[in-house]
Amino acid sequence: MVSFESDYIMGAHPLILQRLIATNTDFHTGYGADPYCESAKERIREACGCPDAEVEFLVGGTQTNVTVISTMLSDSEGVIAVATGHINVHEAGAIEYTGHKVLALPHHNGKLAPDELEDFMASFYADSSYEHMVIPGMVYLSHPTEYGTLYTKEELQKIADICHSYEIPLFLDGARLGYGLMSLQSDMTLSDIAKLCDVFYIGGTKVGALFGEAVVFTRQNRPRHFTTSVKKRGALLAKGWLLGLQFDTLFTDDLYFNISRHAIHMAEELKEIFREKECAFYLESPTNQQFIIVENRQIEELKKQVRFELWEPYDESHTVVRFVTSWATTREDLRAIKELRFCV
Repeated sequence: MVSFESDYIMGAHPLILQRLIATNTDFHTGYGADPYCESAKERIREACGCPDAEVEFLVGGTQTNVTVISTMLSDSEGVIAVATGHINVHEAGAIEYTGHKVLALPHHNGKLAPDELEDFMASFYADSSYEHMVIPGMVYLSHPTEYGTLYTKEELQKIADICHSYEIPLFLDGARLGYGLMSLQSDMTLSDIAKLCDVFYIGGTKVGALFGEAVVFTRQNRPRHFTTSVKKRGALLAKGWLLGLQFDTLFTDDLYFNISRHAIHMAEELKEIFREKECAFYLESPTNQQFIIVENRQIEELKKQVRFELWEPYDESHTVVRFVTSWATTREDLRAIKELRFCV
């Protein structure tokens, strides 16, 4: 059986495993105070075109979102996100658990509309009793979104301008950032992300690493005593060199970008297979997440042959399902899909 269930179902890229084995019996300084972390930070600053960036390593996406949001918001503030945003739906109320409310706005294929953000902010401060409400203190975006869609550079610029006009940070969740940047429809670079966002993270867990996310504070705006705050949240990895070594490898010889590009090529070929089968697409995703509409009566049989994710009901007799390619997807995997009978 082949799996297109997600992009974190495989271990790690072989080059990372080779370096882990090669350094396994070395002595390492703990908690990220090691040469690998320092080297990785410098490589990331260079890739971002942001020499003054402050880079920190955390283990997973939810942990990263919770740590960044809760340390950057004041006690009276909440975070704006679209209703389908990961922090609003798939993180079990982790943000609210820290005492900060998620302020949900409508989504458009997973995206936040700049004009709706502007309207929300203006309306909020036009209310004379706004101090009795949760103050919007940050905007959270995912790029790619939960639906595999992308913000254009113009859209991100507009959102950034609104954030800056209200003096709140723009935080971009980049759990799948590599796949967004390497999309054939992307008009942004990593440097563009660094220029427009106040903080973002580069996902490793879903892009070739065993685990790990690299948080980039772009404006010398890392919260004071950030390491202490990370420790307080149980998020400080003692064997921090494992994070640094992985990102040092990913950002050597463009490995991060090359393996992300591979996933996009696999997704484009997968789309062609779906078209040949006359599958109906739920939406046009330019990244590694693909959403098709399948008859409910076909799903149980299909699940016996391939792993995928049930996404949401479409109507009484159809369901939207998600197939995801990754750095590890092979053409043999695609051929297995091609041989299956569904949709037609």
